[in-house]
Amino acid sequence: MLWCRFESRGGGAFGLLDEGRISLVEGSPFGEWVKTGERCELSSARLLPPIAPGTFYAIGSNYKNHVLERAKVRGKPPKFYDEPRVGYRANSALIPHGAAIVKPRAAGPNFQYEAELVAVIGKATRNATPAEAAANIFGWTIGNDVTERDWQRDDPTNLRGKNADTFKPMGPWIATGIALDDMLTTVRLNGAIAHQFRTADMLFSPGEVISWISRTNTLSPGDVVWLGTDELPRNIGPGDVVTIDISGIGTLSNRVVSE
Repeated sequence: MLWCRFESRGGGAFGLLDEGRISLVEGSPFGEWVKTGERCELSSARLLPPIAPGTFYAIGSNYKNHVLERAKVRGKPPKFYDEPRVGYRANSALIPHGAAIVKPRAAGPNFQYEAELVAVIGKATRNATPAEAAANIFGWTIGNDVTERDWQRDDPTNLRGKNADTFKPMGPWIATGIALDDMLTTVRLNGAIAHQFRTADMLFSPGEVISWISRTNTLSPGDVVWLGTDELPRNIGPGDVVTIDISGIGTLSNRVVSE
């Protein structure tokens, strides 16, 4: 099942996607819902981020190759952590599939994408085992954790480096009923394949990450957990188009523009 969220009568509405058409839904995918009978063509809809999360979590250093390659760039030994390294991202940075990533005037050349699988929480989760946490995942979407590396390195927080406006494309929709082991992540830069990796090759599984968060924080339906990226991202700039495909979910594509 593919859940989308789109602009309808001046607000956001949920819908179910089927063969290029959206069936409008009344209610929430996390509770009771019913199809209204209204339908529209996907091609004519203005997609929104598929969920407006209550809380937006993200883990770093969750793929081996990414840790190794980033360590080479920094000129330091790689560091692998015993527990997930989870932080927050800003809802204000979210944009949908097709919207522009705006590179700030003050940003430097080390401006990069990060292709990430996103878990969407379906049930309240607190003190869950990894198996319980995994069972509470409603579905999956795609995220692009855009990062200004110099700001990330030099600033005391990630406010600018990872949370500036438009730095968090997410979408195009939420897919349910698909298995992590069946997923392959493909990143294209201006149409050419830049990276391809097994999505499941994580150091900490989605269930382990969510379980770790739930020791101290209650996750609620609609919260999202971004699960990290593999490989070494390349620099991007105005005019570049970053396209991320995760098999079974769909394709998230966004162009970079100048502020």
